[in-house]
Amino acid sequence: MNSNEDQDERGFFGEARLPPTQRPERDKPHYLGHRERLRARFLEAGPDALADYEMLELILFRAFRQGDTKPLAKALIARFGSLAEVLGAPVHLLREVKGIGDAAALELKIIAAAAQRMARSGIKGRQVLTSWSQVIDYCRTSMAFETIEQFRILFLDKKNALIADEVQQTGTVDHTPVYPREVVRRALELSATAIILVHNHPKMPISIPQDHALSH
Repeated sequence: MNSNEDQDERGFFGEARLPPTQRPERDKPHYLGHRERLRARFLEAGPDALADYEMLELILFRAFRQGDTKPLAKALIARFGSLAEVLGAPVHLLREVKGIGDAAALELKIIAAAAQRMARSGIKGRQVLTSWSQVIDYCRTSMAFETIEQFRILFLDKKNALIADEVQQTGTVDHTPVYPREVVRRALELSATAIILVHNHPKMPISIPQDHALSH
């Protein structure tokens, strides 16, 4: 990113400002002190006390050193629906939101990658069927806004603990072939006793080619 783009991004929220010595007291931006108050609330009350857009604000503080990030955080939530979906969105869609440039998009994707690793490490070795909502959140974070279809498999042991999470097939924008023999073969390789099948476009049918159907 060239210096002009960087300057445009970091100055997105700030109109041309008077130097501090020339700005009348009554003209101080309404958001002065907001960052400190939001950080303090996060530390004192914890993340559950913050709305999704406020968590996004904390992330965006790193990309925007000054200015009001609340409008941009709310615009991201309005565009994608939730914090998880913002973090799961690909860079090219993030950049369609006015004010998001390379630096902000990169910051969001770094946080997303860290969240995915935490989710992956947090779910492994646990009783996945006793924390179904955690599995759903994990899959949404991993697969949200994928531009092609994925057929993902969670392989479980006899205690319903996760052995592996693998993308078994990818397809086009609206079609994913599924080969039952490959699913069974991989389950046998991992000594899995149960599997969870995950598809990122559940309203669209999964194709099972007849010539690869399991024999009786």
